[in-house]
Amino acid sequence: RRPRPAPPAPRLERRPGIMTDRTPETRVFRVGAEDAGARLDQFLADRCPDISRSRIARAVDDDRVRVDGRRRPRGFRLRDGSEIEFLTPPPPQTDALPQDLPLKIVHRDEHLVVVDKAPGMVVHPAPGHPDGTLVNALLHAVGPMADAGNGLRPGIVHRLDRDTSGLMVAALTPQAHHDLGDQLRDHTLGRTYLALSWGTWNTAPGVLDAPIGRHPSQRVKMAVLERGGREAVTHYSIREEFGFVQLCEAVLETGRTHQIRVHFTHAGHPIVGDPLYGDDRRARNTAPVDRTAALRMVKGAGRQMLHAAELRLRHPATGETMTFRADPPADFAAVLAGLRRDCGL
Repeated sequence: RRPRPAPPAPRLERRPGIMTDRTPETRVFRVGAEDAGARLDQFLADRCPDISRSRIARAVDDDRVRVDGRRRPRGFRLRDGSEIEFLTPPPPQTDALPQDLPLKIVHRDEHLVVVDKAPGMVVHPAPGHPDGTLVNALLHAVGPMADAGNGLRPGIVHRLDRDTSGLMVAALTPQAHHDLGDQLRDHTLGRTYLALSWGTWNTAPGVLDAPIGRHPSQRVKMAVLERGGREAVTHYSIREEFGFVQLCEAVLETGRTHQIRVHFTHAGHPIVGDPLYGDDRRARNTAPVDRTAALRMVKGAGRQMLHAAELRLRHPATGETMTFRADPPADFAAVLAGLRRDCGL
């Protein structure tokens, strides 16, 4: 028999994907004594919460802002009584279009949406992934999202790797995007992951504190660097023991690209199933309870066994502390069930 042709991809819907001001306008502000000394870009961001900070910065650079009739840089310190004229920028055009895709929404209100991302789903369009992403699915499910300054990433505050599953928050208003972005930067947006890792940790719980940057020779990878990396801190503990595979809990203090995967590999405990950073050779250098059974279980993982299980945030409108939890998806749960059955201690 001839194989059946694959079903066509869901149709991309041509409708607006970003919520912005639609018509440029001139806004005029008078600087009061309480704002004397403030930066120009910060003043405008505070007065124009409907426009993203990145768009305001570009507007200043593009000569769309005048202070007392003169062009000024973003960091210009304002004086009491000055008049600011701001010609608002036109809304950015987006290539991200609504697409009817499976999407698990955990929470939604008028300000934000929390989703449980499936493994294998790319977060936003990028070279090689023009559609079929979480952003495309969100635009179909919830409609326009906040202008994040990049038309391919409306509403996106933080990301998960394609093959990492679990919880993410996206902003539906510019104000929510500003606030959630601040929480991410000041480390109050809490994220806890479950991870299966190779080898037996000598010290747990513990802290992995090592700067991360682009790998010096393999550009698709990140690495711990002695010089030039950005601060990266991961807290870890052991939830369950399986001889030479452990179920770990990892809490991010910072949020660097591939942070947990890089930190765990640097510590000698790569994530099970990680095609970029992990391997199973360490399993043959330890004393397993049942090595054959464990290897059989993890061989079918098909991806890194990493899941964003808990998300903690302060609601940008109400200030309420909110905590969301999501169980691991079926593939992760199947590997874990097999380990518990055949290799539990």
